[in-house]
Amino acid sequence: MKILHKWSVEDYHRMIETGILDGKPVELLKGEIIEMSPEGIPHSFTNDSIAEYLREQLRGIAKVREAHPVTLDDSEPEPDISVVRLPNTIYAQHHPYAQDIYWLIEIANNSLDKDLNEKRTLYASSGIPEYWIVDLKHKKLWVFTKPQNDDYSQIQELTSGTITPLAFPNIVIEIARLLII
Repeated sequence: MKILHKWSVEDYHRMIETGILDGKPVELLKGEIIEMSPEGIPHSFTNDSIAEYLREQLRGIAKVREAHPVTLDDSEPEPDISVVRLPNTIYAQHHPYAQDIYWLIEIANNSLDKDLNEKRTLYASSGIPEYWIVDLKHKKLWVFTKPQNDDYSQIQELTSGTITPLAFPNIVIEIARLLII
C-alpha cells in the first residue's frame, strides 16, 4: 500500500514563500499538490468574458476574483472565478475562506472530469453554497447547490434561459452570456 504525505495549507504556504513552487502551475487539493491544466484560448476568453459580465452585475455587492486561491480546510484551489464578500480589503491578509465565498465557477474544456468530481466534492465538503461549471465542450452550465456531506444535493444542467445566484435573488444571469464559445 502506497502512503502519500498530505500537505497542510500552512506547509503549502511555506513552499510558496520559499519559492519551491515558483513557475509550477499547481494547487493544493485535499492535502495533495496537483498540477493544473494549461489554459487554452477558449478557456481564457470565456473566463475573462464571464468575469467582466459578473463584475457588471455584482458591482458594489460582491468581489469577482479570477484564478486566485481560496483557502479551505486542507486545500487551496484556484477556481477560475470566485464570487466573494466585500470589503475586498480583508483579502490583503488572507485568501477568501469558505465563509467568504458566495459561489465558485470553473471553466471546463479539458478539466471537466476533475471539475465534476474532485472539485465538486471538495467544494461541497467545504460548505460552498453554490458551484458552477461552464462546460465548453457540451455548451452547458452545470449548477450545484445545497451541499450535504461531500456532494451537492441539487444539480441542474442548463443550456439556455437565465439563472439567479442563491446569494443574490435580485440578480439575473443570462446563460447565453456564460456559454459564449
